[in-house]
Amino acid sequence: MKKSILLGSLVILGSLTACQADPESGTSSSTTRGINQNTSQSQVTQGSFSLADEYGKSLIVYFSEPEASGVDAVAGASRVVNDGEVLGNTEQIAAWIAQDTGMERVQIEPATDYPSDHDELVNQADEEQAADDRPEISFITENLNDYDTIFIGYPIWWADLPMPVYSFFDNEDFSGKTLVPFSTHGGSGFANTIATIEALEPDATVVTDGLTISRNDVSDSRADVQQWLANFSSYSE
Repeated sequence: MKKSILLGSLVILGSLTACQADPESGTSSSTTRGINQNTSQSQVTQGSFSLADEYGKSLIVYFSEPEASGVDAVAGASRVVNDGEVLGNTEQIAAWIAQDTGMERVQIEPATDYPSDHDELVNQADEEQAADDRPEISFITENLNDYDTIFIGYPIWWADLPMPVYSFFDNEDFSGKTLVPFSTHGGSGFANTIATIEALEPDATVVTDGLTISRNDVSDSRADVQQWLANFSSYSE
């Protein structure tokens, strides 16, 4: 039976599309609201977090497609630059979670590269969704059966999961595991993707209060990620 876990007082309302292929326009509202105020920002430092015992052995899995062209690098970009390295928005969030928890992170990679141009990527994502396509993916890690909890990260594409993420769920069995979604968006928040994951994985426990951050705010969201982790992790001095 599937359960929904409420992570303390964390209620995240926002819109998430690290979105390379999110056609939403206008201002993107950010983000992370209702963060547990019992954890002050001054208490949160890099490398501080280990998951509570109930989460067991955990892994970060994410899909991210940074665009090379066609999107303004400041407003609505699908990428961030960190120490000269170009990362997709969702990849940046995954990297921070890994840095703060010590968890391994693994990327879902399509067998065929997506276009780097924004408009071309938007069009391809739209076509894949209309066809209910399942692109071939490459996913390299140890046996997922070894993990109790999977943090799953993705951009919101056309108010939905990217189709390679559907491929990932179709290919793997998450019965008895806990799934923790996080995403990036261009104005839609999680859209309906939490319910979608629940439907795809009826025998998993899906955390309903995941982390969602506007693509416009990713570069400034380091503290938000840390405070989110503090809601269900054990703090260590």
